[in-house]
Amino acid sequence: MIRSSGILAGVVSALFTLSGCGGSAANETTTPELEISVHDGDFARIEAFTTPAGVSVWLVNEPSIPIVSFQVAWPGGSSADPDGQEGLTSAMTYQMNEGAGDLESLAFMRAMEDQAMSFGCSNSRSWTACSASMLSESAQETMALVALAMTEPRFDQGPFERFLREQEVSLTRRETNASFLGNEALETALYPNHPFARDVTAESLGALNSAAIAAQKDAVMVKAGMIVTAVGDITPEEFAPLIDSALGGLPDSGTVVAVAPVEMNDPVGDPIIVDLPQPQSRVSFIAEGPPRGDPDFFPAVVLNYTLGGGGFESRLMNELRVERGLTYGVRTSMSGLPEFSSWSGAGQTKNESTGEFISVLKSILAEIAENGITEEELENAKAYLTGSYPLSFDSNSKIASNMMSVRQQELGIDYFDQRNARIEAVTLEEVKRAGATYLSPENFTFAIVGQPEGL
Repeated sequence: MIRSSGILAGVVSALFTLSGCGGSAANETTTPELEISVHDGDFARIEAFTTPAGVSVWLVNEPSIPIVSFQVAWPGGSSADPDGQEGLTSAMTYQMNEGAGDLESLAFMRAMEDQAMSFGCSNSRSWTACSASMLSESAQETMALVALAMTEPRFDQGPFERFLREQEVSLTRRETNASFLGNEALETALYPNHPFARDVTAESLGALNSAAIAAQKDAVMVKAGMIVTAVGDITPEEFAPLIDSALGGLPDSGTVVAVAPVEMNDPVGDPIIVDLPQPQSRVSFIAEGPPRGDPDFFPAVVLNYTLGGGGFESRLMNELRVERGLTYGVRTSMSGLPEFSSWSGAGQTKNESTGEFISVLKSILAEIAENGITEEELENAKAYLTGSYPLSFDSNSKIASNMMSVRQQELGIDYFDQRNARIEAVTLEEVKRAGATYLSPENFTFAIVGQPEGL
């Protein structure tokens, strides 16, 4: 058997000879002088630069841990799937670490183990992304393996068939998955023609093949629009040639078109009922929410904690579980994505108590919409939202992921430093205004999956 590490050594030599980055360690590479813009904030010192090959990077140099983590993302996720081929982008990201070049799937996995690294890709509805973590001392060898995956993925039949089997199991399970059925009902009612409402089907899976998957990679994973975030024991001068060598073989541009923002239909007055024989009903509800740039956004973030995002401190949990015993759990959340601004929630209750559950829920929405929240609730929400925020930065990979979210939503390089200050500045009057604007029960569409009673 040929050792994967032996093959990898040849890959390293070939790739770095072609890229003009000879040497055996990241700090021995050379690159033209970079123009670096530095944001020296309280949470992190972020260095922003563009590599010689044109890759836009945000990097946090953290020398205390000998690990480098990075993410690269491209506009276009499952919403970029062609009509009738839903699941295509997921099939592509699933196989990105399932073999490349001369390395079949198992050999590729062993090569990653030899380098003590991780590499994988995924997609959301709007974005496709790949991430990797590696030891800084072997970054050059590791990035050569990433480069091989990015430029010569195999898309072999074996991993593809495994993907299809897993998807078939998922299709069977979702037939009785109350969460999926509720979301599907809301999508069909409120934005049926938007790409976000499209789902994988047995027919769309049957239309997929390796050639289509390879073509989708070349359409999505391109240099145009690509963004990178990185954290670890590495400098911009060391990282730039490595990322250029890893991504330099990608096409210049692709065919993905930016998805249009979701425009919801008018709210549906009566609950949408999806019959599912089970002892409990799942109640899902959704309405439009404030977009990121709206003055109501941060007041709404604070308000959401009090409404249903704060566990047992939330109004919904206190009234529906603690006081009345109608549910084990109910939560709300906000989406301030550029393509979809919404305020949603869900909870489960016994079929026979569904009517009471919804009636109490609506009364809580109406009370907050009319009267806002208390000073104590405001301070508790602020304390939690600001105090828990640093926990999002306790690893290199988490920092890289958070920076990527900020970049994808175009929030600005100073967002980490402004975020808590914006929350602290929220007033009771602003929270009341946000509640009056968005939380009226008439704004929400409800979907019930089960066999509800008492409506």
